[in-house]
Amino acid sequence: MKFLPTQLPGVLIVEPDVYRDQRGWFLETYHVQKYQEGGLPLPFVQDNCSSSVRGTLRGLHLQMLRPQGKLIRVIRGEIFDVAVDTRKGSPTFASWVSVALSGQDFRQIYIPPGFAHGFCVLSDVAEVEYKCTDVYVPGGEVTIRWDDLRIGIQWPIECPILSSKDAAGKSLDDLWDQLPEYPA
Repeated sequence: MKFLPTQLPGVLIVEPDVYRDQRGWFLETYHVQKYQEGGLPLPFVQDNCSSSVRGTLRGLHLQMLRPQGKLIRVIRGEIFDVAVDTRKGSPTFASWVSVALSGQDFRQIYIPPGFAHGFCVLSDVAEVEYKCTDVYVPGGEVTIRWDDLRIGIQWPIECPILSSKDAAGKSLDDLWDQLPEYPA
């Protein structure tokens, strides 16, 4: 199992060991001791799952009242997954990193608290599952515009399918007073 750093400190790509033979494959999708040794904080307290059609873009979401770290994996299909550093004062503020995740490559991404998360669907359908380090609190989240020019994400789609919440997202500048502070 590999835990690969990205250009954003704390954001990790996880490449699990996959055991394949004539019957198919087997892998551990989570092992508390291995993941802790790999640098992921604990515990995970909530699991979420979504199914989305091609062209759907979910995000960019940031939990404020109960900040969440998220361990994301794709069960079926393929997504373009994005993490954005939203911590005021961070040397990487407004920087983003992306990774393609699929049900075929089994890779995962860990996104720590203080980072916004979003993804778009590249396959006909994608089923995404993620573990969270805190519970979701309705009303405790902000939505950042998927196309915020200050962030400048190079999404692989031009006209995404958005929820009404995501379509009404605000820019980082408009959310400035609500964004988390970078630890000193």
